[in-house]
Amino acid sequence: MFIEVDIEQGYNCDYSLARVFSTVDVSMPIISVETTGMKGELDMFDVIGWSSEGPCPAYAVVVEDSGEGHALLIYGGDDGIRFRPRDSEEPWGLEAQDQWGEPCLLLDTSVHIEVEAGK
Repeated sequence: MFIEVDIEQGYNCDYSLARVFSTVDVSMPIISVETTGMKGELDMFDVIGWSSEGPCPAYAVVVEDSGEGHALLIYGGDDGIRFRPRDSEEPWGLEAQDQWGEPCLLLDTSVHIEVEAGK
């Protein structure tokens, strides 16, 4: 199966990305991921998908990566994904100062993720 990530530069992301990934497993809805934050710190961050209509689910799936073998793809809606610190009480929104957006993330398969409860 293939997943196409086609994100245009906009309010959530500062740059566009168009890429097709070959999946190795089934996508799982997630609520947090270990990644680098706005200040360069490595930590767990809340994550959601972001669409032209607002928040939506974010997903993780193992994909083939020509340079590394396998990688973990974190993806979301048609406007990418959005992050915030786990202790943030700020509602999800484009104006929030402690949040940022990305088209998607391609991470090492060993990073920690938190799957949506009941999934």
